[in-house]
Parts: sequence; structure tokens; C-alpha cells
Amino acid sequence: MRAEKKWPLKLFTAAFLSLILLLFSSFSVFNSPKSFPTLVQHCSHNPPSFAYFISGGNRDKDRILRLLLAIYHPRNRYLLHLGNDAKDEERQALAAAVRLVSAIRVFGNVDVVGKADWVTYLGSSNVAITLRAAAIMLKLDNCWNWFITLSARDYPLITQDDLFHVFSSVRRDLNFIDHTSVLGWKEGDRFQPIVVDPGLYLARRSQIFQATQKRPTPDAFRLFTGSPWVILSRPFLEFCIFGWDNLPRILLMYFTNVKLPQEGYFHSVICNAPEFKNTTVNGDLRYMTWDNPPKMEPLFLNSSVYDQMAGSGAAFARQFEVDNHVLDMIDDKILRRRGRNRATPGAWCTGRWSWWMDPCSQWGDVNIVKPGPQAKKLEGSISSLVDDLKSQTNQCQ
Repeated sequence: MRAEKKWPLKLFTAAFLSLILLLFSSFSVFNSPKSFPTLVQHCSHNPPSFAYFISGGNRDKDRILRLLLAIYHPRNRYLLHLGNDAKDEERQALAAAVRLVSAIRVFGNVDVVGKADWVTYLGSSNVAITLRAAAIMLKLDNCWNWFITLSARDYPLITQDDLFHVFSSVRRDLNFIDHTSVLGWKEGDRFQPIVVDPGLYLARRSQIFQATQKRPTPDAFRLFTGSPWVILSRPFLEFCIFGWDNLPRILLMYFTNVKLPQEGYFHSVICNAPEFKNTTVNGDLRYMTWDNPPKMEPLFLNSSVYDQMAGSGAAFARQFEVDNHVLDMIDDKILRRRGRNRATPGAWCTGRWSWWMDPCSQWGDVNIVKPGPQAKKLEGSISSLVDDLKSQTNQCQ
């Protein structure tokens, strides 16, 4: 009698286990990537591609990973840098987390800097790191069109399909760099003081120190200043790195002893180079809000300014606190991204939406672009900036 009562339970248990095995089998099938990636095509009639340099410091691993997945696309190239203040274990954990993403593993377009540098806001270490990143990108990939600098505190306001679509109609020699020759108070506070950055020659992190005397403003070249966040064309970066003219090296020597060289180095090089000075679009395509008078860094953004951000026509925004709710709003409303550990879906993602499956674990033609509503806002911003460029005979004034 007891055996008769037990057999329905055994039958139910067997059916339940079979269902679980079927679900896991479906999960593994749905998430198995294609053996070979589709061919990424780079030429004038195909969408452009971008080289992203994302930098951060101690405990920024998760922020960098979230940002990477928010801007990931197989057409682009990515270089991630955790500064020397981060432990090697955190750097290795970031590299391991990147390898877990099936598309990244197959397309192989994301690298993590193994031998890190000190990341200091003040001093020339910052420019040295950026130039190193650009040199690595030029060596790794000969096809990208623009180099974009981001930090762990940044986040996109558009999808990569939006960016590809808008930049497809932009001249590929243009540089988006906020700049001015009106130095104002910065002349005496930023450029004339002589500073030394110990991060260039010490194995430990140290603050800059300043000489007691100042130096006169140069007259062999003009100084320019502006936003440290830039979108630079490949031809201009090749000029800075390979430098057939001595100008980039002369200015690099000068800016080695400047307090905030990232706010002036690229700006001064491009505006003193005759072949590049009229390729400057005076804007960095970032959304930021500032104190009045402005401090060293912009204000932290939150959900109270979401509508202004979304309608700004900017490509990126900064700065954000760790896992602030507004990042989830951007993921949900703009990027249409479900879960911070999944890539932003685009036309290349062909997998089905489900709670167990990432649609970007399967892909189709990565050269197809399907822009969304944010593309028109970005297009309006760039059109306005480019119109200003066309109306002036000399962009560097």
C-alpha cells in the first residue's frame, strides 16, 4: 500500500527533473555564440568605428564593466585601464569578467592594460596615459575612425547604432574638442606656474609640487584651453604620435610642467598645426552641470536632471555616483538594456529576449545600423556645431 502511494511522488519528481534539464539545455543552446564572427567592414560607404579608452582607479572595476557593456559593439575597439592604485586582483577580475561576455570573447575587440600607470588628475601623467592608449589603439587596429576618452564616472546617452548613424554623415577628419584661446584667470593659475608631476618618475603615487617662480606665457606658439574630454580623429592622433612635424613633441615638453595639461595639450597642438586647425568642432558632446563659479569637477548627476540629459543632444554625460538610480533610468529608457551585465542591444543582436537569455549572445550582420530616437537629437547638436565651423575661416581663435 505504501509503495502504491509513493509511485505518484516518484513520477512527479522525475517529470520535474526532466523539465529542469530541458530548461538548462535550452539555456545553453540559446546562449552558445556563433563559432565565427561576422566580418566587420571598414570603408567609406560603411558605418564608422570608434576606439574607446576607459580609465578608472581603485574599486572602479564594476563601474568600468557596466560602462563597457553600455557602449559595446563589435565594430568598435576598447581599451580599459585601472590605475596603479587598484590592486592586481581587481585588474585580473576585470579581465576575467570581460572574457565571460560571449560576443567580446569571439570578436576579441576589448583589451585591459596589464601594466598600469598612476592616474592623477593634476600633472602630466594624465596626458601620458592618454597618448599611450592612443598608441596602443593605433597598433592594435588600423580601421577605427575616432578616439573617445571616457572615465568610470561617465555614461552614454545614446546607443552605438545612434552614434554610427550620425557620424556616418560627418567628415572623418573632424575633431570634437571644446577649446578657446581666451585663457583668462587660467593664464596665471594654470599655465605660468611650473609644476612637477612625480607620477612620471616615482613608483609610488605622489602629489605634484610647484616651483616658487613662474614662467612667461609662450610666444612661439599660442596656448588653448578647454574640456579634457575629447573625440579625436585618427589622422590627428597619428600626427600626435608619429609626428612628422616637431610641434607635438615641443608642446608635450612644455605641458609636462603644466598643472592641468589635459585641458590644453591636444587643444594647443591642433590649433597650432596648419593642417589640422580647421578640423576642430568646438564641442565635446558631453552633458555636464557646474557650480557657479565652477569647481574642478562638474556636479554629480541624478534623476532630477534626467529629462534635461535625455533632451540635450549630447552623446555622453558625466559625472555619476556609483550605481545611482539615474543610470538604471538611462539603461531602461534610452539604451533599452535589461540588466547591467548585458550589452546594449543593437541591430547586430539577433537573440530572443527572455529572462535567461542575452539577445547579444547571438548576432547577425554587425555592419547594419538601426538608429533610435536619440539619434535625431545628437544629429541636431552636431549639425549646429558643424554649421559654426563652416561659418568661420579660422576655427582656432
